[in-house]
Amino acid sequence: MATISKLESRCQARETRVHNEFQHPFDFSLSRKLHIVVAGIWFVFNSSLGSSIASGAHDELAADFNIPGDSIKMVLPTSLYMAGFTIGPLTFGPLSEHFGRKSVLIATYSIYLVFTMACAVAPNFPALLVFRFLCGFGGSAPNAVLGGLFSDIYADPHHRGLAMSWFMFATTFPPLLGPIISGFISTITWRWSFWAGLIIAAPGFPMLVTMRETYVPVLRKRSEGASGEKEMAQTTQSGTDVKSSIWTEVFTILSRPVLLFTQESIVFCCSCYLALIYSILYLYFQAYPIIFQVLPGSILAFIAFFLYSRYHSKALAAGQNWATREEYRRLPLACVGAPGIPIALFWLGWSSKLSIYPVMPMMSGIFFGFGYLLIFIALLNYLTDAYKQYSASAAAAASTLRSFCAVFLPMAANPMYSKLGIGWANSLLGFFSIAIAVVPFVFIKYGAWIRANSRFAQQTQ
Repeated sequence: MATISKLESRCQARETRVHNEFQHPFDFSLSRKLHIVVAGIWFVFNSSLGSSIASGAHDELAADFNIPGDSIKMVLPTSLYMAGFTIGPLTFGPLSEHFGRKSVLIATYSIYLVFTMACAVAPNFPALLVFRFLCGFGGSAPNAVLGGLFSDIYADPHHRGLAMSWFMFATTFPPLLGPIISGFISTITWRWSFWAGLIIAAPGFPMLVTMRETYVPVLRKRSEGASGEKEMAQTTQSGTDVKSSIWTEVFTILSRPVLLFTQESIVFCCSCYLALIYSILYLYFQAYPIIFQVLPGSILAFIAFFLYSRYHSKALAAGQNWATREEYRRLPLACVGAPGIPIALFWLGWSSKLSIYPVMPMMSGIFFGFGYLLIFIALLNYLTDAYKQYSASAAAAASTLRSFCAVFLPMAANPMYSKLGIGWANSLLGFFSIAIAVVPFVFIKYGAWIRANSRFAQQTQ
């Protein structure tokens, strides 16, 4: 035990030293940054598209595998994909903080491509379900890694925020496109839905392979080279010590998202808020037949983010005191977007009547899209700004919780709407969204104090 404690202390001291030197040793040109951003967004676009690519082929899948169309089995191709989204970030987020962003993204994109192709040639329904889970597992990596990736290459929070906003925008509308693509092409065969997904995704692989590593501790570790190996050899006395060191390091890496979620109130509260909004989005897919009204609201949210970000940058350059507070960089946008969610839910719930023209309930999607995207952009950027090199683990915790909720909450849609009715079912969700909307307001007031007392947040400064 004494040996393990000694090794843990040395690993922690070494990690702290590297973090204290967290200055990027390489300058990235504008073209390299653009390459990295496009590669990351291409990955997340396709993994989001993959989440719904099987939806439009529902009838063809049921017919080919002799499954009743209304069977719960037909929900599994999407649910198991989302189950992979739940598990993957817990692994890939912390691994990217050890092996680097590039190697993790290449490995996971390879998993996504291989098992998307496997879905296209699946011999039976159980095999398809296994392949869909593995697709989601590999495709989940951007949800955990991209926040850290953009933090690596952009020291300027304004530019980093814009990259993150494109990342979030790229996760919003691909799930809407998936059913359209598969619904059109599955008239030939359902297998072409997955072939189409593979064709769309394939160009992203060479973009990842040709981009540079961005994570500073990994770059420094590589630059140390043989000297690092000598240091390890000097501190290791036996094979048992080596094994203990490896397992200790593995445990430290993989447990970091759990520690952040359980010990950091910022991560916990942001994760819960994002999980509720994300789950309502997937519930909306079932309760709200015309989803495209969500897209205009998302576009308005993107414009609002850009305008506020420019306003904040000008205020910061002018030396205005309010702009120097970290919480005012992102969180006001979440405060603006928060009312959009309950407004959309109450509007949809109480306007869905035969006596009201259908356009009225459809318009609620604009408020939902506006609130949804602003909340996601603001809170994910806030996590990235607050935890920097630990942001991948923080994002992994948030992604896991929201994916878990997105798997199970939509399953409650039919019972909830059947028992409560459209009005009260939506109102129940609206009340929950009002209660949790206090999160960004509380962090604006107490966020600086919370970060000052946070071990992880202080290590990143």
